[in-house]
This record gives sequence, C-alpha cells and structure tokens, in this order.
Amino acid sequence: MSQLQKQFGEIYDKYIEKIYRFVFLKVNSQEIAEDLTSEVFTRGWESFKKNKCDIKNLQAFLYQIARNLVVDHYRQKGQAQLVSTDALPLIDSSMGLEEKSMLKSDVNNVKAALANLNDDYREIIIWYYLDELSAPEIAKILGKSEEAVRVQIHRAINALRGVIK
Repeated sequence: MSQLQKQFGEIYDKYIEKIYRFVFLKVNSQEIAEDLTSEVFTRGWESFKKNKCDIKNLQAFLYQIARNLVVDHYRQKGQAQLVSTDALPLIDSSMGLEEKSMLKSDVNNVKAALANLNDDYREIIIWYYLDELSAPEIAKILGKSEEAVRVQIHRAINALRGVIK
C-alpha cells in the first residue's frame, strides 16, 4: 500500500460516518445513502490522487461532493428530499425497551420537523448538532464567513422551533 493510499484510508476512516449520516438524512434510503457515500469517497480519492496539495480542507471538500451528489440524485429522480431515521445508528443495543421507544419518538419528532425546513437550514442543523462541526468548519464547507454561518445557525434553530411548536 502506497503512502498516498494510507493517507486517504485515514481520511476515509475519519469522515465515513459523518458523510454517510449527512447523505442518509437527505435521501431517506440506506441503500442509496451507501451508494452515494461510496461515490463521494471514490470521487474524493480520484481528486486526492491528482490534487492532494490543492485540497485545503478535506472535510469541506468531501461534504461538497456529498451535497452535489445528493442534488444530482434528486435531479435525476425528480423527488422531494425527505429525512428518515430508519437504520440510522442512533439507538444503542444496550438500551431498555422504554428508552428505545422514547428515543425513537423524539427522533421521529425531530425528523418531521427537519423535513419541514429548507435544505440550507437542514444542512446547518445536521452539521452543527449531529456532526458537531464548529461554525468555522461549516463556514469552510459553505464558503461563507463565520458570522454568516452563525446567523444561519441562529435562523435555522428559530425555524426549527417554529416548526416544532
């Protein structure tokens, strides 16, 4: 295995779960999410081999590939974007039945609320709260200023609150 392959393998290990979760929450299908996530890393690898020095922020680069693939997927299918939690690894097998039930109910409420937000707000909430990215990291992904991202986070939370009430 070459040094380049090893480096990309480490990148894959670091970002696979986040990219998969992001894609899964946008496409509503485990199979499609797996396919698109695989394509994200295939395209990422091809670019990494050619332009390693030109990629300034690998996380932002991978998320941008994922965003573009999701948009392409819906453009081809002509479908509205839905959010699902089926098969999303949120529920721990060590949880009791009551805990699982309550978590599933909470997740379904959040899922329904997220489905009613526009894509920009939904992405910000996923990145900030589920993927635990900082505002500066999100700013790099979106190519916006940190201040603009902080405002967007605030607006997304307010929109989510409005949907939940």
